[in-house]
Amino acid sequence: MPRDLRQGAEVFWQSFGHGERPAIAIHCTLGSSNLWAGALGPLAGEISAVAFDQPGHGQSAPWRGDAAEPGAFQTQVTRIAASFIERPVDLIGHSFGASVALRIAVGAPEAVRSLTLIEPVLFAALPETDPDWQDLRAKQDHFQQLMEAGDYEPAARGFMRDWGTGQPWDSYSEAHRERFIASMPMVENISRANFEDPARIARPDGIEQIDAPAMIIHGDRSPPTMPKVAEAIAARLPDVGVACVEGAGHMLPATHPEHCARLIAANLERS
Repeated sequence: MPRDLRQGAEVFWQSFGHGERPAIAIHCTLGSSNLWAGALGPLAGEISAVAFDQPGHGQSAPWRGDAAEPGAFQTQVTRIAASFIERPVDLIGHSFGASVALRIAVGAPEAVRSLTLIEPVLFAALPETDPDWQDLRAKQDHFQQLMEAGDYEPAARGFMRDWGTGQPWDSYSEAHRERFIASMPMVENISRANFEDPARIARPDGIEQIDAPAMIIHGDRSPPTMPKVAEAIAARLPDVGVACVEGAGHMLPATHPEHCARLIAANLERS
């Protein structure tokens, strides 16, 4: 499987499917391209999808960006994803990867044939007066306080508790826990961008310009902000469906891949 130098980073990527439609799938924070196997496998005859490991994830090289630069990681991942686009694609993203997919679609709507966003974490799409946004902002403030104090382990524990599959922290191998802890400066750069939106993804008249069929998917056991983010983004898209998967939390592609596959397929049929 290939490893390329893209946007200054050594990036591992793999393909799913052999269909005629090109697609790009962008994974979540602390995930990898392997998470897409179950959701994209059933679509093998229809799409040829590229899924890459973001810097500091999976088999790609460590991230060497500036964690103090607002949105640095999001910008690099956006540029890496865009480097795989040669003609209009079916763009699929999960969590942070969905924010990247949305950034691409806002910046170059002509490059997107269909857009599937699974649990997008663009919290900047919500008004700051929303009570659930305020609760989540308080958690983010606590996370940033831990980071400023150098308390990376409790920061990692909290992140995996709120945004992981529900697997207990102590059940991870020591190597996995160490990797999560070491990744926290990168995670902080990502999470700040989700709130502060330095790339102005949620700017007025940006999302509204996306004319590709869109599907936004969330779970009914996800953090309470997630359905609100989904609806806030959907309200600004001209051609969109919103689907809630019963019994699913934030890590839908890993825990409910068959549901994701069916919903992605339904969106493909619309373009």
